[in-house]
Amino acid sequence: MSSMWQGCLADTDYFEMRSSSGHHYGIWVTTPPGYNRATTRAPAVYVLDGNWAVGLTAPLIVTQMDPMQRIQPYIQVSVGYAGEEAQDWDRLRNRDFVPPGEPIAKELVDAVEMGLKAGARTREEADAYLAELRDTRADVFLGFLTTELHPRIARDYGTATSGHGLFGYSYGGLFSLYTWFTGSTLFESIGAGSPGVVADDSQIFTQLDEMGDARRAVKLHVTLNDRELLGELAVYQSLARNTATVLHRLISRGEAVTRDILHETHVTGLQASFLSYLRTCRYV
Repeated sequence: MSSMWQGCLADTDYFEMRSSSGHHYGIWVTTPPGYNRATTRAPAVYVLDGNWAVGLTAPLIVTQMDPMQRIQPYIQVSVGYAGEEAQDWDRLRNRDFVPPGEPIAKELVDAVEMGLKAGARTREEADAYLAELRDTRADVFLGFLTTELHPRIARDYGTATSGHGLFGYSYGGLFSLYTWFTGSTLFESIGAGSPGVVADDSQIFTQLDEMGDARRAVKLHVTLNDRELLGELAVYQSLARNTATVLHRLISRGEAVTRDILHETHVTGLQASFLSYLRTCRYV
């Protein structure tokens, strides 16, 4: 990383990686202050939406040095998109984070059209955004994280053999929920911030029904924002309502799920959600 960027994201390496499915990813790896991979083995925490999230979340690695709320050591691995695709991260995440067969909710389509009318997207961009939701492959992306990226991180950074985490926000939070329900054994804790369970018939409810009497050993921490629930945008109201329903059903089953309501909007909630995950799941 250049000296300029090193000053902004201290102790951060960057590399690019092409998955076996042919997709091109940018990876930022942030190590703890004073980390010596020869003598210390820390677990990895994978943070999604790296193109957006790395600048908001990677600096929080200093919480490991906070004497008032010490956070367990971790290496942050922020996963985003590389090259020319980096500018299209907000639609490519639809392909990677959304479960296969996830319905496209009317509230989401309406929100995209609202953005079009407000000038936030062109017609071409809006159509491309929705097109990515018609063939979603969270299963493929999960395979990339667990069987391709993680072995490289473990080899190059000498990570611990256990204690790894996953954090995602919005559609990244939907992916986090999906991963938790699949029973993936790589992660010991998963944070799902404002998960994009927008459709009333989301695949998350299908996964919940298919659990039967099974239990998950992985810690799950879910956050929502009060302005999603109390605001006037239908897409966020649906997200909050459906996520609350998932939480209620999990808690009624006796699952050890933690949750937090944050005083943020959907856009401003990412950093607060990640910090809530650290405090709840990675507190010493």
